[in-house]
Amino acid sequence: MLSKKTVAAIRRFVEPYQVVKGKRFRLADFDPDDTGGLGSESKPRARDLLAHGVEWLAEAQDKLYAQNRWSVLLVFQAMDAAGKDGTIKHVTSGLNPQGCQVYSFKQPSAEELDHDFLWRATRCLPERGRIGIFNRSHYEEVLVVRVHQEILRGQQLPAKLVGRRIWDERLEDIAAYERHLARNGTVILKFFLNVSRKEQKRRFLERLDEPEKNWKFAAADVTERGHWDAYMAAYEAAIRATAARHAPWYVVPADNKWYTRLVVAAAIVDAMESLDLAYPTIDEAQRRELAAARATLAAEG
Repeated sequence: MLSKKTVAAIRRFVEPYQVVKGKRFRLADFDPDDTGGLGSESKPRARDLLAHGVEWLAEAQDKLYAQNRWSVLLVFQAMDAAGKDGTIKHVTSGLNPQGCQVYSFKQPSAEELDHDFLWRATRCLPERGRIGIFNRSHYEEVLVVRVHQEILRGQQLPAKLVGRRIWDERLEDIAAYERHLARNGTVILKFFLNVSRKEQKRRFLERLDEPEKNWKFAAADVTERGHWDAYMAAYEAAIRATAARHAPWYVVPADNKWYTRLVVAAAIVDAMESLDLAYPTIDEAQRRELAAARATLAAEG
């Protein structure tokens, strides 16, 4: 159980970036270089806070698994080089792999294209007691597909269903889908790692200049930069249409990785702390069974 002071400190790093009402949301209102008033000299303190958060999450995960009532879904979306992989790695470093599942959504398979666009995400949802992490997600269908609308032709949809409102319709479907999950015990947290175009360029050049990072770079990454404005418009529309109290978005500053990781960890801690997680208690009959089992073990020669 976190103290009120600790909870207040955590929320300081969460509330500025949390979006629960999308009607007036503007991506331009969020600074990718923001560090919440912390300067670079605060990096050691941020790392210490992150370490404490990771330690607390490990304990909370154990209770989540034992209680077996809630499930937690963490959705990560971002432009290339925003730091999704590193953030997931650092924030979940203390979690038990048996209770945590990570799925990376890439180009749909032939089997996935034979189903509705939410089917492949549904197959990967976390069970009760578990934490599921989506590295990219069902939102790709209103982001990359919206920017590259030629992809729709490969989705085998009836032509009359691909109208001018298809993006609004898909966003409506996603909002309803997430409301359904929340009503059935899935805690949904959605993170948009908000990297600036300038910082993305710097990271791309770093990948090109350092041989050990060459594998991270693909020529298509530069091509996608040409669609930057279209992607920002698609993200803004997606967040505006699907931000809700039961499925909030967090527009996390991503130009400084140390701060990105701190904000994401704080958001997860804040959400899980509100669940009142606890180890299950046992009744009197179960206590008698345990006492009998202890007596049997003690009697062994």
